[in-house]
Amino acid sequence: MTGESDSIVVRSARADDADSIGRIHVVSWQSAYLDALPEDFLQGLSIADRQQAWRQRLTAVSGPVRTLVVTDGGAVAGFACVSASRDEDAPEGTGELLSIYLDPASWSQGLGRRLHAEAVETLRRDGYQRATLWVVDSNARARRFYEHAGWTADGASKAHPLAGGPPLTVVRYVLPL
Repeated sequence: MTGESDSIVVRSARADDADSIGRIHVVSWQSAYLDALPEDFLQGLSIADRQQAWRQRLTAVSGPVRTLVVTDGGAVAGFACVSASRDEDAPEGTGELLSIYLDPASWSQGLGRRLHAEAVETLRRDGYQRATLWVVDSNARARRFYEHAGWTADGASKAHPLAGGPPLTVVRYVLPL
């Protein structure tokens, strides 16, 4: 990966991005959640299963979730998903940054900032006035990233269930758009 700004592109995900997204989804979890989840759970995550899930998602008739990818030199380095907020208490006009994950090899190169900025801009273009996201409370790196980008914790937290794993405590952040 070059890290040069002229080789970095953020675009809508395509069906042929599914394998890269699936791999990134797993390896980013295995790196980001080392302190939050048991090692056997993280090592048990299947790249092949995640790739298949992403193939299905990206070939389905378009739905309410928009998936973006950031590429560096043509290779997918990360992805983000946005949609209307799923929170029952969300005011009208609230969008949500559902996820943003980068290949750990691409961390600290500016790709996450570029992907995040385009995800937020996508929510703005879709007409949302406010955005929310949920982040694992113990993920200090992610929380610093969001706070640096202008997000603030609003005091809400909840247990987020994981299939085959322990629930994670997540906290909500908000961003005026």
